[in-house]
Amino acid sequence: MNATSNLHSVRVSYDAVAEDYARLLESELARRPLDRAMLAAFAECVRDEDGGPGRAVADLGCGPGRVTAHLTGLGVRAFGVDLSPAMVAVARRTHPGLRFEVGSMAALDVADGVLGGVLLWYSTVHTPPRDLPPTFAECARVLAPGGHLLIAFKAGEYRTRLERAYGHPVDLDVYGVPPERVAALLTGAGLTEVARLVREPGDGERSPQGFLLARKPDPDAPGSP
Repeated sequence: MNATSNLHSVRVSYDAVAEDYARLLESELARRPLDRAMLAAFAECVRDEDGGPGRAVADLGCGPGRVTAHLTGLGVRAFGVDLSPAMVAVARRTHPGLRFEVGSMAALDVADGVLGGVLLWYSTVHTPPRDLPPTFAECARVLAPGGHLLIAFKAGEYRTRLERAYGHPVDLDVYGVPPERVAALLTGAGLTEVARLVREPGDGERSPQGFLLARKPDPDAPGSP
């Protein structure tokens, strides 16, 4: 499957499941303290030193907007982007005070170097690992120097075929990627690893979950070479 057909399958599948996905995962973060801890650390990194919201942060692959809203509650100026128009419609209806757009994380309608942060919260799990470098390069492009990226992903090395999910037929592959490979790909995009966490599977999960925080170097920062 080429990249274009894969994007089409992901869009159609998530359009089909949007309403039930939002309902079933509405309280997912409440059961994941370590996930919330990584989001809290990310929020602290992207806010101003005085606690202000700082530059805008893009939640790419935002789905129904639950994590975008969580970041907003942590004092972050977050907006969401998703490939699925149905997901964006749910997000706009559920969180009317926040900004959500239809778009591809591999081709963002965002200027160079303007974002304080980029969040990829399991939004690359349907991307074949060989296709990750352009996405990471696009994230690096839109990040301001000193900006941070947080990615959550399935930690492992596998591909699982999904033909039914959230009560609907779908056409999706789910990829596990080793943390070392994610880190190397981010380094290849010009980002520097700050921290990583791998936790064991929780309820409803079949594999370890990985989280990696990275930063775009700022050549003007004190102490930079």
